[in-house]
Amino acid sequence: MKVLILGGTTEASALARALAEREIPALFSYAGRVAAPKPQPLPTRVGGFGGTDGLAAFLEAERITHLVDATHPFAERMSRNAVAATERTGTALIALTRPPWAPQDGDRWHRVASIEAAVDALAGPPERVLLAIGRMHLAAFAVRPEHHYVLRLVDLPEETPPLPRHTLTVDRGPFTREGDLALLREHGVERLVCKNAGGAGAAAKLEAARALGIPVLMIDRPALPPRREAHSPDAVLDWLGHRSTSDDSTDRGV
Repeated sequence: MKVLILGGTTEASALARALAEREIPALFSYAGRVAAPKPQPLPTRVGGFGGTDGLAAFLEAERITHLVDATHPFAERMSRNAVAATERTGTALIALTRPPWAPQDGDRWHRVASIEAAVDALAGPPERVLLAIGRMHLAAFAVRPEHHYVLRLVDLPEETPPLPRHTLTVDRGPFTREGDLALLREHGVERLVCKNAGGAGAAAKLEAARALGIPVLMIDRPALPPRREAHSPDAVLDWLGHRSTSDDSTDRGV
């Protein structure tokens, strides 16, 4: 057995620790989108594979028997490549995912299917918008320059965000309800835009928006090909045949 973890989430790190504790041969892969990725207790690589062909070649060259896709729920291209590459090579695949968020009493959600749909939904008078979507899709919102965007990013961007009116904060989760209440109040946020990433570590902004009656544009997860899924490192270890004894499930909202 040799496992490859496609990582970047808290769940991926928890699984890496569990595999290392059991001395199960495994590799950890980061996409390379964060300047200072968290060190892992497994041999680690950083960067892309070169699409489906590159990933399939890597699986064969490294003799990977089990692939765990523990990427962010919106890493659509990587997840599609994982399905295609494992089908081609006969490698076992499981996705370690978080259950999506669901609206609660008091929420004012408007669900949209994509980043483009979120941009369209912002048509209207100027607002102060907390854009909690990461840095990859900020440019899409430049066609709505009437809004003032509050950006919270993990790393300071190398280039100025392409939004004429914005405020930038650099912070890393886990976030708290009290902290996000203070953020929304300090910046006079009138609308929240976020992806349905799931998990507890990033849910504080939703709790804060609910408390203040702020509407939320919630971007649904992309549709992916059928695949086996698990919602905890323990479930992945059961799939591998190794029950976990670790109970560290801290969710840092990544």
